[in-house]
Amino acid sequence: MKLLFAQVVEAATVAQDSIMALTEPAAEGVNVWELAVKGGWIMLVLALLSVVGVYIFVERFTTLRKAMKLNPLFLERVRDNIKDNDVKSAMNYCHNEDTPMARVIERGLKNLNLSAPAIRESIDNRANMEVAALEKGLPILSTIAAVAPMIGFLGTVTGMVQAFWQMANAGNNIDVSLLSGGIYEAMVTTVGGLIVGIVAIFAYNFLVIRVDKVQNDLENGIISFMEIIHEKKENI
Repeated sequence: MKLLFAQVVEAATVAQDSIMALTEPAAEGVNVWELAVKGGWIMLVLALLSVVGVYIFVERFTTLRKAMKLNPLFLERVRDNIKDNDVKSAMNYCHNEDTPMARVIERGLKNLNLSAPAIRESIDNRANMEVAALEKGLPILSTIAAVAPMIGFLGTVTGMVQAFWQMANAGNNIDVSLLSGGIYEAMVTTVGGLIVGIVAIFAYNFLVIRVDKVQNDLENGIISFMEIIHEKKENI
């Protein structure tokens, strides 16, 4: 009877210890920096890609924001100068505006003595140059979006190879601690690569939408300018 009572007391003590372990506050959270360090050299590559991506995004965002600022009275003033045969003032006005739209219209004003199709061709060429300048850096951002997850997966593969290599060399003395380094590298680099890639693809598409908006505004401005040219040539 005493033996049975002792067993019951021991079982109750074990159960109490288990409950206390479950109800104790969770251990200190995992440090992000420590996780990144566990990722090894792959994380350095991903960090470099993220810095390049942030720089391109900020620089292009600033440039596109400036390019999207349109003066609603811009074409009206150009129209008035052309009607007054004051092309020089119109060109000076475009030069001072210093926007993609103004540079495109300025190219048309410089070729005002040509035929309408030739003027249209010259300003279309200039518009293409302006759009190409706005897209500068976007291919690199797109490449980062595509490559970063692949680099993360590369870290996964190298990390697992390291883990299995340690298992093979451990023989009969396999310990979980031997595998932790490789598994950390495998998991952390995957997460890091996906984060960099996802952020980069959102940033790329955001900038592409803005470039398309500027391109549409240029096309509308070119059409309006050509209407002004046709009116001018009909009145000559």
